Amino acid sequence: MDKIERTLGQLFQGRDFEKQYETLKQQVFAYAPVKRFLQENKADLTEQIINQNLSKLYEFMTEHQKYEQKEDTLMPGYAPRLSLNGDYITVTYYPTEEKIQADRQRAIEKRIRSLYMPKQVMEATLDDFTIDNESRSAAFLAAGEFLSTYEKGATGMQKGLYIHGNFGTGKSYLLGAMAKDLALKGISTTLVYLPEFMREIKQSIADNSVGEKIQFAKETDILMLDDIGAESMTTWTRDEVLGAILQFRMQEELPTFFSSNYSMEHLENHLMFSNNGTEERMKARRIMERIRYLSKEVELDGRNRRY
Repeated sequence: MDKIERTLGQLFQGRDFEKQYETLKQQVFAYAPVKRFLQENKADLTEQIINQNLSKLYEFMTEHQKYEQKEDTLMPGYAPRLSLNGDYITVTYYPTEEKIQADRQRAIEKRIRSLYMPKQVMEATLDDFTIDNESRSAAFLAAGEFLSTYEKGATGMQKGLYIHGNFGTGKSYLLGAMAKDLALKGISTTLVYLPEFMREIKQSIADNSVGEKIQFAKETDILMLDDIGAESMTTWTRDEVLGAILQFRMQEELPTFFSSNYSMEHLENHLMFSNNGTEERMKARRIMERIRYLSKEVELDGRNRRY
């Protein structure tokens, strides 16, 4: 506002004040939106009111021109509007459609918390998921069934999916697309790239923040663990980190999703060996019991879509 007043002051300085004032008035009155406003309110406007509020009409004209030319207004993301309140003409600013859409998109993105997930996955949509074979159709239908039946806070276990298949078939993409669909419904989801998460957990021992990170994964409404089996698993991360997260989510019946290059059967074999090569079949079986309780196994077959 100060800028508008300073501009008007500069325009009216000097000996040609009356000439500049009249020129400015003609410019303002000739501006189509101002002209329309004055016509719509002519019954309530007098010449005195119009002259007293010329600075407001000028502000509207300059800011509306900026808006039309896609430039930032006094309030970026907002467009000006004229209104009449008694003897006063005011300029109010309302959010543009672009701002409304941007705010909506930000709200959606806030509902999808991600740790180390690639941009492509975070921008995934179900509309762009290709269905060109039987397994992809089955996976898509399983995802759709969860999305259509999930109710936050409902009693009883609402199983997630354990999506497995070869490299590049779109397992992570399908998780991201489901997270986007849930976000549109106002439901928050956390996607975690498990190999990087486990690396961070190990590094967090030094600053004593392990418990905080594990608790975050435990309590989130919907958890999606991407690429389980690709991490460098130790007996500690398997039992005290992954096991603790899955145990909590099983007890609280919180939906949990997984993606993996391993089937459940092969993942169990992967998990049974400790970092020193010792076979720990029972501990691996305990982890798999939790995974099977939390999720339904779905295969996603097809070509590598990364190339």
